[in-house]
Amino acid sequence: MRVDLFDFDLPQEAIALRPVQPRDAGRLLLVPAGAAPLQDLHVRDLPGLLRPGDALVVNDARVVHARLDGYRERGETRAHIEATLIERVSPNGWRALARPAKKLAVGERVRFGPSQESPASLPAALDARVEAKGENGEVVFAFDLAGPHLDEAIEALGAMPLPPYIASKRDADARDETDYQTMFASAPGAVAAPTAGLHFTPQLLRAIDEAGVAVHRLTLQVGAGTFLPVKADDTDDHVMHYEDCMLGAGTAEALNAVRARGGRLVAVGTTALRCLESAAQEDGRLSPYAAPTNIFITPGYRFRAVDALMTNFHLPRSTLFMLVCAFSGRERMQAAYAHAIASGYRFYSYGDASLLWRT
Repeated sequence: MRVDLFDFDLPQEAIALRPVQPRDAGRLLLVPAGAAPLQDLHVRDLPGLLRPGDALVVNDARVVHARLDGYRERGETRAHIEATLIERVSPNGWRALARPAKKLAVGERVRFGPSQESPASLPAALDARVEAKGENGEVVFAFDLAGPHLDEAIEALGAMPLPPYIASKRDADARDETDYQTMFASAPGAVAAPTAGLHFTPQLLRAIDEAGVAVHRLTLQVGAGTFLPVKADDTDDHVMHYEDCMLGAGTAEALNAVRARGGRLVAVGTTALRCLESAAQEDGRLSPYAAPTNIFITPGYRFRAVDALMTNFHLPRSTLFMLVCAFSGRERMQAAYAHAIASGYRFYSYGDASLLWRT
């Protein structure tokens, strides 16, 4: 399909730079199936939109401190390097986006951590070698540490990797340490938050439980590719990024039982949906899944497992906007987004949410 079919104009002031407090006070746009009218609600209204026996499926991925600052020395010359880790490729290797990448050559070493100007600013240094370079600032770093030791160093030296549409407008700060992490976060490895989960609070979960709705967890380690607009002119020419996905056997069995009893599966976030659809058989039955997925969902896709989707508002021309158009219809979602913009909904990671019922 033509990518320009998924474009729309978004005012810059619609991009949320901070989340609302409390989290469940965010707005919720209900998009029913078919031609039923849109409804302007709030996230705290979610329990009343579900039925006893339904199940919410959340992503428990935890965002790591994937933004690193460091320097490269070449003789007497020192160059500042900023790197955002985007994909683990080995026990000691990460693919990253580096700025300015042109100052790096394969084989050179980079030290992330304290600089000569501020030797006590960080608890330790983390050294790496440039193992490979790609296009658009992409590099592969081979770190001197590996496994859990590397994970600990990244957490100690790195910072929360805010999405580019926020980071370009303000610096990350202490508030983002909690604001950009869902209450379900337990499986470290994501470099972006599964943002639909940011709306949940203990109070909301209690109301969901009292409504007779179960909450189940899976893991999809969100990659930086989730923010990227599609540069190809046709969706057939877009190469989808891989993300590690895990749906446990017990969770798959429990969700199959929900559907067998007539309950509905509500994916909290496009990441949860992509994991469920990757694990679904042709008849909709879920199997345990533990593998990378690069499932690319565009209009025409036949959904097998998910009945409803709670998700934030996405970038124009992005794979995520294509996904919601596949779920609820392109014209329907273009109209829903136009309504959201006109009604002052807040967009992207720290913004408001929508609840879509499958068309």
